[in-house]
Amino acid sequence: MRAREPDIEGYVKRDGVRIGYEVFDPGDPEAPTVVLLPAWSIVDSRHWKAQVPYLSREFRVITIDPPGNGRSDRPTDPAAYSDDAHLGYLIAVLDAVEADRVVLVGLSRGGWWSLVGAARHPDRVLGAVAIAPVAPFLDEVPPHRQVAHFERLRDSYDGWQMFNRHFWQQNLRGFAEFFFRTVISEPHSTKQIEDAVGWSLQTTPESLIAAERSQRCVRDRDEAEALLRGIDRPVLVIRGSDDHCRTPDEMARAAHYSRARDVVLDGVDHMPHTREPVVVNRLLRDFVRDVTRTPARPVRWQRPLNRPRRVLYLSSPIGLGHVERDAAIVDALRRERPGVQVDWLAQHPVTEVLQRRGERVHPASRHLVTESAHIESEAGEHDLHAFQAIRRMDEILVANFMVFADLAEREPYDLWVGDEAWELDYFLHENPELKRTAYAWLTDFVGWLPMDPDEADLTGDYNAEMVEQIARFPRLRDRAVFVGNPADLVDDPLGPGLPSVRDWTTEHFTFSGYVTDFAAVDDEERARLRAELGWAPDEPVCVATVGGSGVGGDLLRKVVDAFPAARRAVPGLRLVVVAGPRLDPARIPAREGLEVHGYVHGLHRLLAACDLAITHGGLTTTMTLTAHRRPFLYVPLRNHFEQNRHVRHRLAAYGAGTHVDYGQTDPDHLAALVAENIGRRVAYRPVETDGAQRAAALLAELF
Repeated sequence: MRAREPDIEGYVKRDGVRIGYEVFDPGDPEAPTVVLLPAWSIVDSRHWKAQVPYLSREFRVITIDPPGNGRSDRPTDPAAYSDDAHLGYLIAVLDAVEADRVVLVGLSRGGWWSLVGAARHPDRVLGAVAIAPVAPFLDEVPPHRQVAHFERLRDSYDGWQMFNRHFWQQNLRGFAEFFFRTVISEPHSTKQIEDAVGWSLQTTPESLIAAERSQRCVRDRDEAEALLRGIDRPVLVIRGSDDHCRTPDEMARAAHYSRARDVVLDGVDHMPHTREPVVVNRLLRDFVRDVTRTPARPVRWQRPLNRPRRVLYLSSPIGLGHVERDAAIVDALRRERPGVQVDWLAQHPVTEVLQRRGERVHPASRHLVTESAHIESEAGEHDLHAFQAIRRMDEILVANFMVFADLAEREPYDLWVGDEAWELDYFLHENPELKRTAYAWLTDFVGWLPMDPDEADLTGDYNAEMVEQIARFPRLRDRAVFVGNPADLVDDPLGPGLPSVRDWTTEHFTFSGYVTDFAAVDDEERARLRAELGWAPDEPVCVATVGGSGVGGDLLRKVVDAFPAARRAVPGLRLVVVAGPRLDPARIPAREGLEVHGYVHGLHRLLAACDLAITHGGLTTTMTLTAHRRPFLYVPLRNHFEQNRHVRHRLAAYGAGTHVDYGQTDPDHLAALVAENIGRRVAYRPVETDGAQRAAALLAELF
């Protein structure tokens, strides 16, 4: 799922070549226009995916696919890839979308084209940004870039020898894997490399060969210098100190001759906008504002001692369990710090709960990209590869962090709290200079765990990055709170050469115990709840619920299909189905004895009153049932590492629930399980009731 869909998709045709473009409109007709130019034809315009959602909130953004990739044609004539051709494609797109004057942004070859555009079309270009720019003739040509090297037929190819037309025709993927591992050399860049290799497979060897044989618009160093010196528009050059594709002298001279602001990112390679998107996004924003003279937003400052105590709370929208515990913590925090103002940066379905509670959802929340919809788009039949789903949510996480970063830049808070707000924690550690106040991190699991041996290297790399971040910036998190107890932690290693989940978490987290947002229910209260819900004292009631993420619809349908057989086995059985806020209750067929609800505020009341529950492997629902000492069947989503490993381990520690494999949910087997477990007496380990107070006390110490 993309973080931002285009408002317009179109094509222009120039010299017989069709070029695809997209327009992202912020809804403001006065907004400046930014053009994100194509780079080399080995990638399409999706390489700007971390920039588009952020920039398009304030500016009109146009992206252009290069010839040879994306939605553009795959010509084999080198003339279609020349500098002049690319400038022609740019002007054709600007005319098609009626863009008068624009800011150009380009990477690598696109960085050169942004400079050429500023030099040749000053009437259309307000400013130019060149990221890791090509600058022809301004430095020695590396051996692998020489024509003889490119055209030479070899018996075998190693390293940069693969920058060769014969090798491209033999093994384009092999070249792409080498190239992107080389030019995205920063540690822990597996996702960026994987993306880039995927984009490369949309092109053809013939297109890349034609692009490499194309002509520049200058013939020698003198002409290149003259072109750059002739630019009379503001220029920004962004380059990495460890660029493995362009030389430092080449890029520095491009900046010098164009009188650019030259920003060097230490330790960064050739594609900083993918590996360090927050830094690049903010540089681009500030540059465009400056050159387009975008009016500054009004600033209102308040004397610090006159400010109310303010907390900005981010609660993960993947399910409803986070916000339920966060609401309980906030209630306790208000008792600890009377008068504290809590603002929530939140999205659906979290906002459903908050609005019913009368909480203040910050207006900036409207800019957040839905994470729940992404998770649903990744799900199959009761199947969610949670690690890969979150990994593929990278552009959404960048977009949502930028919402937070802009808000934190404008408004002072005494404390930020992130409950499994992955974007907040990750990008703060990547950009620690953005930390402005106390920060607390909450989670109920630690460690990405592989669901198959082939995944172990990836999960280990993600865990290693986390371990390195905390070791390097041990005080960035002013408080790290594990919602649970040490016994809830698995003993699996975080990865090769890394400590176990339990050992590392015990060293770096404080434990609040489990957090509930309800009081304990005794038999008398349970009877009162049943009467309030319209359930007879001796009526057997089964509740089926699958949380707020919307991925459990298949399990609900299985339960409904098994209901007739279950009712024969348990006469008078009532089945209460809770579809949650993201599933349509109308899609569940009506049956005698079946009642269906959408979102139920205070779901714990139904769970406390039932005789049996059926759910997936989500922590909040299963632990609510454990706390209420209700028998339940839980069916973890297939390939969901948290439900299958972390949650299952925790439930085993409490002696709670009956694990059921999804493959065993045929009607007869499920009906037999219902008959066997409904009303069964349980002997779970007690769940603590003071977790919210303990968590709130840990937060209150920070301000």
